[in-house]
Amino acid sequence: DFIYQKVHKMIVDAGAYPSPLNYGGFPKSVCTSLNECICHGIPDTTELREGDIINVDVTVFLNGYHGDTSRTIRVGEVTDEVARLVDVTERSLAEAIKICKPGTPVRKIGATIHAIADEAGFGVVEKFVGHGVGKEFHSGPTVRHHRNNDPGVLVKGQTFTIEPMLTIGRTHDKMWRDGWTAVTADGKWTAQCEHTLLITDDGVEILTASPLKKTERFPAKQATAA
Repeated sequence: DFIYQKVHKMIVDAGAYPSPLNYGGFPKSVCTSLNECICHGIPDTTELREGDIINVDVTVFLNGYHGDTSRTIRVGEVTDEVARLVDVTERSLAEAIKICKPGTPVRKIGATIHAIADEAGFGVVEKFVGHGVGKEFHSGPTVRHHRNNDPGVLVKGQTFTIEPMLTIGRTHDKMWRDGWTAVTADGKWTAQCEHTLLITDDGVEILTASPLKKTERFPAKQATAA
C-alpha cells in the first residue's frame, strides 16, 4: 500500500489520472507484482524483504492519452539466478524495441523475445500480451511476446506496448480469487518490463523512457531498427 499511495499522489499531483483505478473493477492506482506474481498484483500490506523482486506497473491518463510502463525492481541483493532473470527480461524488451519500424511484422517482436529467452533458459508467458494504447487504455494491435503467426505489420503513428514476462520455471498461471492477480502455477519467480512505443517515419520512439536516468537502458529516439 505504501507504493500505491506514493504512486497515486505522484500521478494526481502531476494533473493526471491513474488509469488502472476502477478499470474493470481494479481497486488500486497501480499494479505491484511480487516474486512469483506474473502481473496485475493488487497492492496490499505485504512487506518487502531483502532479495525480493517487485514489478511496478504504472499507467496514467493525461491530456487525453494513456501511457503504460513497468519495471521489475530488485530489493537489495538478489540471487544470481533472479538477477539474470531481470537482466534477460530487460534485454529482450530492448532488442524487441530495436526491430520496430514501419513494415516490421508484428509477429517478429515475439520471435525476438522468445529467442533471447530460449538462449537464457527462461520461459515466456503467452497468456498476457502487449497492446495498443493511446486514447484507449487497451486496443489493437495485439503484441504477443512468444513465437506466433499473427498477421499484420507495424505502421507509422501506431502506439502500443511491449511488455515481456519471463519465468524461471513453467509459464502456466493460476488466478487468485480477486480475479486479477496472476501467479506462476509452479511458484517460480517471474519478471516483466514494459514501455509504450510510437512508430515514427523510420523507426520507433520510446514514449515512456525516463527523463531522469541518464543511463536509461531504453533511451527515447535511439532504439531504431538498423
